[in-house]
Amino acid sequence: QVQLVESGGGLVQAGGSLRLSCAASGGTFSYYNMGWFRQAPGKEREFVAAISWSGLTTYYTDSVKGRFTISRDNAKNTVYLQMISLKPEDTAVYYCAATRGTRVVLTTPFVPWYWGQGTQVTVSA
Repeated sequence: QVQLVESGGGLVQAGGSLRLSCAASGGTFSYYNMGWFRQAPGKEREFVAAISWSGLTTYYTDSVKGRFTISRDNAKNTVYLQMISLKPEDTAVYYCAATRGTRVVLTTPFVPWYWGQGTQVTVSA
């Protein structure tokens, strides 16, 4: 069983930056593909970014390409989401997720199995 805990959310002005962190425990973190999702008020949860267990492969939803970067530090059991040039439409609760299988090829779409509790990101205009 993998437990995920997000941190780093907050209030930022448009054009600003934030770095989200997701600390994992309960499993061999370095074997899991990891992803970030977000859910804005009144909207469905949507995929944001994913990274393979090796860290060699990443992909993003179109709306964040060039602004968000997903990375991982397997020694710290942590995955990150660096966000720059934030826009009001990025406002959402951001969730960390892990796939069910270990050491599997990262595929599209990302299929989450484990979830964190979420962290709020609010971007003011």
